Amino acid sequence: MTSYKILAISGSLRAESHNTALLRAAQQLDTGLDIEIYDRLRSIPPYDFDFDSPQRRPAIVTDLRDRITAADGLLIATPEFNYSVPGVLKNALDWASTDWTRTEGVPLAHKPIAIMGAAPTQFGSVRAQLALRQVFLWTESDVVVKPEVITFRSHERFDDAGNLADETTISLLTGLLAALSAKIDRAARTEPEAALANR
Repeated sequence: MTSYKILAISGSLRAESHNTALLRAAQQLDTGLDIEIYDRLRSIPPYDFDFDSPQRRPAIVTDLRDRITAADGLLIATPEFNYSVPGVLKNALDWASTDWTRTEGVPLAHKPIAIMGAAPTQFGSVRAQLALRQVFLWTESDVVVKPEVITFRSHERFDDAGNLADETTISLLTGLLAALSAKIDRAARTEPEAALANR
């Protein structure tokens, strides 16, 4: 069985973030996926068009773009700020959504992506996840539709050590990762077919 490489990004910088804890829970599940949690979000500078070229991008931005390109898929966990996506997460995605020189390719383009989120409110991160889906419409990313992992009242889903303890959430998370793996499978099958068709 192929072990797909997944880059996991939490939209929260908080040390005890439930969204980062969701990503750690995903790592611990027996899914056959190799999940790496990205931990440099805090250091990414604000998006600046004047520096968005291969020669002028900050090294950390180039590294993020390279990691996204190399990954078979992305797993994003987002909290909800003001009914939308945290600025640090949107900023990182902005850096990964461009190719002004038309020579590099857009790292997010057609990338299989799974979205989830946790929040202490009754609605979880449903609005933030909708906002993310809008972003990925522009990049033509291949986003998992269902199951939705909207971890509402998230403080009740984790134990004192920060481990995911809610069986329903664990089941939904397992299903989300299976759906992401299936999307990557389909992408892997269609790429050789597309290459042959273009010969």
